[in-house]
Amino acid sequence: MAAFVAKQMVGNKLNAVKGAVGGDDDGDDKEKEEEAERERLEAIREAEERRKEKHRKMEEEREKMRQEIRDKYNIKKKEEVVDPLQEEPNPLMRKKKTPEELAREAEAEEEDEFTKLKNTIETQVNELKTQIESKCVMQ
Repeated sequence: MAAFVAKQMVGNKLNAVKGAVGGDDDGDDKEKEEEAERERLEAIREAEERRKEKHRKMEEEREKMRQEIRDKYNIKKKEEVVDPLQEEPNPLMRKKKTPEELAREAEAEEEDEFTKLKNTIETQVNELKTQIESKCVMQ
Protein backbone atom coordinates (compact mmCIF):
# COMPACT_ATOMS: atom_id res chain seq x y z
CA MET A 1 0.00 0.00 0.00
CA ALA A 2 2.90 2.35 0.74
CA ALA A 3 4.15 1.90 -2.81
CA PHE A 4 0.70 2.73 -4.13
CA VAL A 5 0.52 5.91 -2.05
CA ALA A 6 3.99 6.97 -3.23
CA LYS A 7 3.01 6.25 -6.84
CA GLN A 8 -0.17 8.28 -6.37
CA MET A 9 1.78 11.23 -4.92
CA VAL A 10 4.19 11.24 -7.87
CA GLY A 11 1.26 10.95 -10.26
CA ASN A 12 -0.51 13.90 -8.63
CA LYS A 13 2.61 16.09 -8.96
CA LEU A 14 3.00 15.00 -12.57
CA ASN A 15 -0.62 15.91 -13.26
CA ALA A 16 -0.07 19.32 -11.65
CA VAL A 17 2.91 19.95 -13.93
CA LYS A 18 0.93 18.84 -17.00
CA GLY A 19 -1.87 21.19 -16.01
CA ALA A 20 0.56 24.09 -15.69
CA VAL A 21 2.06 23.34 -19.10
CA GLY A 22 -1.34 23.32 -20.74
CA GLY A 23 -2.77 19.80 -20.90
CA ASP A 24 -6.46 19.88 -21.94
CA ASP A 25 -7.42 16.32 -21.01
CA ASP A 26 -9.84 17.28 -18.19
CA GLY A 27 -12.26 14.41 -18.89
CA ASP A 28 -9.47 11.86 -19.01
CA ASP A 29 -7.86 13.31 -15.86
CA LYS A 30 -11.12 13.11 -13.95
CA GLU A 31 -11.56 9.47 -14.93
CA LYS A 32 -8.00 8.72 -13.85
CA GLU A 33 -8.53 10.54 -10.55
CA GLU A 34 -11.77 8.67 -9.90
CA GLU A 35 -10.09 5.36 -10.67
CA ALA A 36 -7.17 6.27 -8.41
CA GLU A 37 -9.60 7.19 -5.63
CA ARG A 38 -11.45 3.88 -6.03
CA GLU A 39 -8.15 2.00 -5.89
CA ARG A 40 -7.10 3.96 -2.81
CA LEU A 41 -10.37 3.20 -1.02
CA GLU A 42 -10.11 -0.47 -1.98
CA ALA A 43 -6.53 -0.59 -0.65
CA ILE A 44 -7.66 0.98 2.62
CA ARG A 45 -10.53 -1.50 2.93
CA GLU A 46 -8.23 -4.46 2.26
CA ALA A 47 -5.67 -3.20 4.77
CA GLU A 48 -8.43 -2.87 7.39
CA GLU A 49 -9.62 -6.42 6.68
CA ARG A 50 -6.08 -7.77 7.02
CA ARG A 51 -5.65 -5.90 10.30
CA LYS A 52 -8.92 -7.28 11.68
CA GLU A 53 -8.01 -10.82 10.64
CA LYS A 54 -4.58 -10.48 12.26
CA HIS A 55 -6.13 -9.32 15.53
CA ARG A 56 -8.76 -12.06 15.41
CA LYS A 57 -6.02 -14.69 15.05
CA MET A 58 -4.01 -13.14 17.89
CA GLU A 59 -7.07 -13.20 20.16
CA GLU A 60 -7.69 -16.85 19.28
CA GLU A 61 -4.12 -17.70 20.28
CA ARG A 62 -4.48 -15.77 23.54
CA GLU A 63 -7.74 -17.54 24.34
CA LYS A 64 -6.06 -20.88 23.66
CA MET A 65 -3.29 -19.99 26.13
CA ARG A 66 -5.85 -18.80 28.69
CA GLN A 67 -7.73 -22.08 28.36
CA GLU A 68 -4.53 -24.07 28.90
CA ILE A 69 -3.89 -22.11 32.10
CA ARG A 70 -7.49 -22.64 33.23
CA ASP A 71 -7.15 -26.36 32.59
CA LYS A 72 -3.81 -26.55 34.41
CA TYR A 73 -5.11 -24.82 37.54
CA ASN A 74 -8.73 -26.06 37.34
CA ILE A 75 -10.17 -22.57 37.02
CA LYS A 76 -13.68 -22.14 35.68
CA LYS A 77 -14.18 -19.68 32.87
CA LYS A 78 -16.38 -16.69 33.58
CA GLU A 79 -19.38 -16.85 31.29
CA GLU A 80 -19.98 -13.65 29.39
CA VAL A 81 -22.97 -13.16 27.16
CA VAL A 82 -21.18 -11.07 24.55
CA ASP A 83 -21.94 -11.95 20.96
CA PRO A 84 -18.84 -11.09 18.88
CA LEU A 85 -20.99 -10.74 15.77
CA GLN A 86 -23.03 -7.96 17.37
CA GLU A 87 -20.15 -5.71 18.35
CA GLU A 88 -20.77 -2.04 17.76
CA PRO A 89 -19.42 -1.28 14.31
CA ASN A 90 -17.36 1.73 13.47
CA PRO A 91 -19.81 4.67 13.68
CA LEU A 92 -18.34 6.13 10.51
CA MET A 93 -19.11 2.95 8.58
CA ARG A 94 -22.66 2.42 9.86
CA LYS A 95 -25.62 2.21 7.54
CA LYS A 96 -27.65 5.41 7.36
CA LYS A 97 -31.22 5.21 8.57
CA THR A 98 -34.00 5.71 6.10
CA PRO A 99 -36.67 8.37 6.72
CA GLU A 100 -39.14 5.56 7.46
CA GLU A 101 -36.87 4.15 10.18
CA LEU A 102 -36.40 7.59 11.70
CA ALA A 103 -40.18 8.16 11.66
CA ARG A 104 -40.79 4.79 13.36
CA GLU A 105 -38.24 5.61 16.08
CA ALA A 106 -39.81 9.01 16.70
CA GLU A 107 -43.28 7.42 16.86
CA ALA A 108 -42.07 4.79 19.32
CA GLU A 109 -40.49 7.50 21.47
CA GLU A 110 -43.72 9.56 21.47
CA GLU A 111 -45.72 6.43 22.24
CA ASP A 112 -43.39 5.68 25.13
CA GLU A 113 -43.87 9.19 26.53
CA PHE A 114 -47.63 8.85 26.08
CA THR A 115 -47.57 5.59 28.01
CA LYS A 116 -45.58 7.21 30.82
CA LEU A 117 -48.06 10.09 31.00
CA LYS A 118 -51.00 7.68 31.00
CA ASN A 119 -49.50 5.63 33.84
CA THR A 120 -48.82 8.79 35.86
CA ILE A 121 -52.41 9.95 35.49
CA GLU A 122 -53.77 6.52 36.39
CA THR A 123 -51.70 6.39 39.58
CA GLN A 124 -52.85 9.88 40.59
CA VAL A 125 -56.50 8.96 39.99
CA ASN A 126 -56.11 5.79 42.05
CA GLU A 127 -54.50 7.77 44.90
CA LEU A 128 -57.37 10.29 44.88
CA LYS A 129 -59.88 7.47 44.81
CA THR A 130 -58.36 5.78 47.87
CA GLN A 131 -58.24 9.11 49.73
CA ILE A 132 -61.90 9.80 49.02
CA GLU A 133 -62.93 6.28 49.95
CA SER A 134 -61.03 6.50 53.24
CA LYS A 135 -62.73 9.77 54.18
CA CYS A 136 -66.23 8.57 53.27
CA VAL A 137 -67.65 6.10 55.72
CA MET A 138 -70.87 4.38 54.74
CA GLN A 139 -73.22 3.35 57.53
